[in-house]
Amino acid sequence: MDMSRVRDVRERLVVIGGDAAGMSAASQARRMKNPDELEIVAFERGHFTSYSACGIPYWVGGDVEERDELIARTPQEHRDRGIDLRLRTEVVAIDVDRQRVRARDLDSGDESWTSYDKLVIATGARPIRPDMPGVDADGVHGVQTLDDGQALIDTLARTRGRRAVVVGAGYIGVEMAEALIKRGYEVTVVNRGSEPMSTLDPDMGRLVHRAMEGLGITMVNDAEVTKVLTGGDGRVRAVVTEDAEYPADVVVLGVGVRPETSLAKEAGLPLGDHGGLLTDLGMRVRGHENIWAGGDCVEVLDLVSGQERHVPLGTHANKHGQIIGMNVGGGYATFPGVVGTAVSKVCDLEIARTGLREKDARRVGLRFESVTIESTSRAGYYPGASPMTVKMLAERRTGRLLGVQIVGREGAGKRVDIAAVALTAGMTVERMTALDLGYAPPFSPVWDPVLVAARKAAAKVRAS
Repeated sequence: MDMSRVRDVRERLVVIGGDAAGMSAASQARRMKNPDELEIVAFERGHFTSYSACGIPYWVGGDVEERDELIARTPQEHRDRGIDLRLRTEVVAIDVDRQRVRARDLDSGDESWTSYDKLVIATGARPIRPDMPGVDADGVHGVQTLDDGQALIDTLARTRGRRAVVVGAGYIGVEMAEALIKRGYEVTVVNRGSEPMSTLDPDMGRLVHRAMEGLGITMVNDAEVTKVLTGGDGRVRAVVTEDAEYPADVVVLGVGVRPETSLAKEAGLPLGDHGGLLTDLGMRVRGHENIWAGGDCVEVLDLVSGQERHVPLGTHANKHGQIIGMNVGGGYATFPGVVGTAVSKVCDLEIARTGLREKDARRVGLRFESVTIESTSRAGYYPGASPMTVKMLAERRTGRLLGVQIVGREGAGKRVDIAAVALTAGMTVERMTALDLGYAPPFSPVWDPVLVAARKAAAKVRAS
């Protein structure tokens, strides 16, 4: 028999993107099917795979000593598991009709087509770079990938001056400000909002503001950078707002991210109001039987508001990848949605939120009650007890929990998980007051702060 004429009956899975969602999908699919049944080809335009982008500020700040500590699985480890992983290779086009992708080798410039039976799009998100003069100057950095983090560290090592400006005060901006303080820089944060951490209501963001100033960070709120000034050597020397100029030897952009869906858009795939790919519960791109998408490039259902939103978090990306890999491999799994849980820190101040903020609730037409309580992380008499502020929103008529925000010291942040579970279960604040939580003086007051807030919210709902 002429074996050259025997058709390869294996299916081919092509994965675009080599980080959390993409490689989780590839790895799970490989666990479901062996190489004789499923060929897996993955394209990654960077130098690294399966790494923690969330850990980059801690690497920059010195809490994590080595870059490789952030890498969960190396490219060679993926290859050893039967995945044809191609680094420094960028997919530049998706041909949906002919089921193929065109990829460019970023070192040689060569391009070629690769056919697929099944496709996973995990292109992530891209940092927002404000459209203003000087934004591409030497010394201006976004921080999204390990390559970005290395570039920033290299700049910090060769920069003589010690003045840094961070543009934006979201999670990345706040964490990078602390990292730069740890490196001995004078740090100014320029923020468009009235307070840092726009994922919180302004009254809770004010607590973060005070903590940042306590670290020696200069906060400039209600200001927008309009220009980056450079010196004769082309390097950044200052940023400019409408009212002032702030000297800078290095600038870090932390103004958020957008879904990286330019490929998907050009291919005619469906995008939502926030620019992310739209999928069904199995993470299959809507209207396309053999294409899946996950991670920071998709929109997900908010279980509290009932609307689609873009929530770029590694926790979701890894779950998406597992679900996609299961479905690609012939199993069945779903991703029902999110409640919007996130946690961060500034020095020893822990910041957490889940569910809706006040403006979120108003935007979707919900009438609500809001309460704020002060408590402690442990029994007040136990050594090390520290203050904690909890804000809770409940729907006015039903008492359904809508959202929780927590700012406090050690032991505060992860308490938000209580609220995340309650939100996912659709609990009322009245029901929450009966939750059987663990208690001992070293861990909590006899009434946990989240339950104190629930009691107060329940009383306010009954009185409304």
